[in-house]
Amino acid sequence: MGRFHKFNCTLALILCGVPCIAPGVRAQVTGTLTAPSYSAASIVSAADQTSGTLAPNAIATLYGTNLAFTTHALTVGDLNQGDLPLSLAEVTVYVNNIQANLFYVSPTQINFLIPYEITTSSAVVFVNRQGLDGPFVTIQLAPAAPAFFQWNGNLAVAEHANGTLISPASPAQGGEVIVLFAAGLGRTTPDLSSGFIVQLPVTILLASQLQILLNGVPCPAGSIYYAGVTPGFAGLYQINLQLPDVLPLNPEIQMAIGTQISPAAIQLPAS
Repeated sequence: MGRFHKFNCTLALILCGVPCIAPGVRAQVTGTLTAPSYSAASIVSAADQTSGTLAPNAIATLYGTNLAFTTHALTVGDLNQGDLPLSLAEVTVYVNNIQANLFYVSPTQINFLIPYEITTSSAVVFVNRQGLDGPFVTIQLAPAAPAFFQWNGNLAVAEHANGTLISPASPAQGGEVIVLFAAGLGRTTPDLSSGFIVQLPVTILLASQLQILLNGVPCPAGSIYYAGVTPGFAGLYQINLQLPDVLPLNPEIQMAIGTQISPAAIQLPAS
């Protein structure tokens, strides 16, 4: 599929909870000397909001309290020579002592990117707010931790080839090519620098291991036309997939890379 369209900014902001590059939102709150508070279990995939294993270049969400004194969504002015910033509103997230790139900070939520270069099976994460550290917590990592972005409870965020949202009112059809949006698909070839906003398609390193399953049945490998980072973004992946000619009604959709598989019970609206 020759078309690599950009993920809709409104969907990223409203459906997925991942702010895109948009006008900033700032809300001042009363400062406190209380340290940031959170746990390993409160660090989840931004795509499906599940805790557990994450991957290099995955968009993660950290929930807690006293994380920041303001709410700040990423703006174009925050970019550093085309890269996502390492600090927002005087808040920094460290992963194995590497500053993570940030999308969004607020008193109760931070969206950040697991550094691309980390290859260990676990990592220590902590938040620093204006020089005050939160707890050091350990998260589990794998080369890939695939997860579909979701909306309306359990529907996969996907688009028709014309860029419109696949929904119960506009379901996918057998044989058409669709675009699925995901996180946690791991490293790419060629390698990226962490937080770099790509402008051209970049394929995932583990593309040969990727499977898309509909009601548990793998789609043919040749039906995956592209699996890689979405141009115009960092940490957001897309999969361009041709659906089978005979398509089950609203099938459960999962993806697997090696032994890692996305959560069950996610549906693709289809007729």
